[in-house]
Amino acid sequence: MDNRFATAVVIACLLSVFSTIYLAVSIGTNFWYEYHTLPRPSQNVSEITGGGNFTEEFTNEKANEKTYMDVLFYYNGTLGLWRRCITVTKHSVPDIVFTTECVSFSLSDQFMEKYTEPGNITSPPDLHRTYLWRCQFLLPLISLGLMCFGALNGICACTFHSLYPTISTGVLHLLAGICTLGSVACYAAGVQLLHQKLPVPKDVQGEFGWSFCLACVAAPLQFMAAVLFLWAACTNHKEYRFLKAYHVA
Repeated sequence: MDNRFATAVVIACLLSVFSTIYLAVSIGTNFWYEYHTLPRPSQNVSEITGGGNFTEEFTNEKANEKTYMDVLFYYNGTLGLWRRCITVTKHSVPDIVFTTECVSFSLSDQFMEKYTEPGNITSPPDLHRTYLWRCQFLLPLISLGLMCFGALNGICACTFHSLYPTISTGVLHLLAGICTLGSVACYAAGVQLLHQKLPVPKDVQGEFGWSFCLACVAAPLQFMAAVLFLWAACTNHKEYRFLKAYHVA
């Protein structure tokens, strides 16, 4: 393999490493979607959520979707693939202290059905939101798995000086990019459908966070790495066949 192909493989490996890091960080953080609002007194939020201690209701693992979304709206909440968090103000002398309360989604929560009326289990199930939610957390894990297999294939290619593992590495990166892009699309569509059921209050601003942006960046990096791997393997294979035919002649 000459310098052109070696350079392409090295660049593809760097893109693969960066995309894996970005995707892993995005999965492990909860800033996929953020809500921003001015701090509110606790009693006001309690009235919105139907009374009671809003912190206990939010941190309760059995809290329904409407309950924790109402609190997310009014307490600068963040919603990730595996966690939901709010920012709570605690008054102390002489300063106001901001603390973060987070709750993780269990595996059963991830597979739980969504309803046409969030929080009302007697309403019909919402299949669109249910499957979008399941895909948005499954696809990134599949993507990471494909990247790991791609890394093993790359090691095999370097060890045995063979082109075929390089081709399979490119294919795996291509599939990983499709999974990452699918996860981003599912999350965006799921949030849009959720806000149709539970509209964001006028005094609350919602926007996609940096965790979502990292996943958006990881997908094109995976595609670029796949293209470089496939180009290096296929082009070098053609050159090898040409040289072999030349020597035979």
